[in-house]
Amino acid sequence: MQQDLSSIIRQVPLFSRLDSPEIGLLTTILHERQIPAGTLLFREGDAGDRFYVILDGEVSVIKALGTSDELLIATRRAGEFFGEMSLIEPDGLRTASIRAATSLRMLEMARSDFDAMIHQCPALGCGIIRVLSLRLNEAHNATIANLREKNRQLSQAYEELKAAHAQIIEKERMEKELETARWIQQSILPPTLPRLPGFDLGALLTPARAVGGDLYDLFPIGPDHLGVVIGDASDKGVPAAIFMALTYSLLRAEAPRWASPAQVLKSVNGLLDGMNSSGMFVTVLYGVLDCTRHRFTYARAGHELPVHVGPTGEARAITQGIGMPLGLVPFPAFDEQSLAIEPGDVLLLYTDGATDLTNAQGEHLGRERLQELVQANCGASAQAICDSLWTAMADYKGATPQFDDVALVAIQAKS
Repeated sequence: MQQDLSSIIRQVPLFSRLDSPEIGLLTTILHERQIPAGTLLFREGDAGDRFYVILDGEVSVIKALGTSDELLIATRRAGEFFGEMSLIEPDGLRTASIRAATSLRMLEMARSDFDAMIHQCPALGCGIIRVLSLRLNEAHNATIANLREKNRQLSQAYEELKAAHAQIIEKERMEKELETARWIQQSILPPTLPRLPGFDLGALLTPARAVGGDLYDLFPIGPDHLGVVIGDASDKGVPAAIFMALTYSLLRAEAPRWASPAQVLKSVNGLLDGMNSSGMFVTVLYGVLDCTRHRFTYARAGHELPVHVGPTGEARAITQGIGMPLGLVPFPAFDEQSLAIEPGDVLLLYTDGATDLTNAQGEHLGRERLQELVQANCGASAQAICDSLWTAMADYKGATPQFDDVALVAIQAKS
């Protein structure tokens, strides 16, 4: 048995340089132990009085066991030793916890035997010092590598923080610009609606985004006539708002020059054709309300047909004509219609965002429902009609997002 243990000891690198008498001494003080996998041999901070050499298996060296800072710092395998630090340190406490990662076969040495062996066998002490020195270098290199990795992570986090900060600044800048664009667009709308003898007017604009491509305008043309515009630019957001603002300016400039609404639209289209390289277009309904004759003469450039309701809620017929959007072709065709607005009548102009609103089932509000809403509110004032229509539309869509701008203009002939 002693010869077998002697052979085992000679295979351990720590003892490989010892001579036969020293090996013989080790056979008297080393004791073989078998340890099941998962066994916690000792905890960090325990008093230590044993030194171990692994013959077969592995152990895990763990700092801060059982805490949020738990860290596996090393794995010791066959031929390596552990537990020596508590025998070297003055306080004799374990500097880490040790758990059997696998089943273990190891040699155990008591503190008293360890002290005696170090004094009697300086080569053993030198071997331990050499291994400890290697471990210290490894720990030092690991610490440097860990610090470099943490520095890399900190640098990356710093760059990400700078990028996030830049994004916040850019977002704030864009929000400020959008707020300015919203203010500019709101300033284009009539601050107050004209007051006309025999007529009541109402209007509403609800963009789908901060700014939108829908617009309305009501402006006097001479003492007895009112120009009425409602339009919807292709696309949404700032580009649509800019294109619509351009169209609005051209309409305002051309309206006093021509008596015919169709001729006004043709003139505006000709001007847009020379300015529009973006491929955008706009649908417009432009009409002139003759307050004396109670007639509304209008031309449609691809825009929605108005809704015309009588004083008792009856729907009045609207003729479907030809109308092409502005900005698409050099010489579009426009329909021009004229209709009487009798006392009690309501004429509603709207953009397709109103009829295209969808509910939770994906169903569009549609022109028929919109007309029914006008009929249900025909006894109210023109502005109240617009406000009630939007409330009903909001109820209809519920939580479904509004994908398009909504503009409404109501013209009501007083009874």
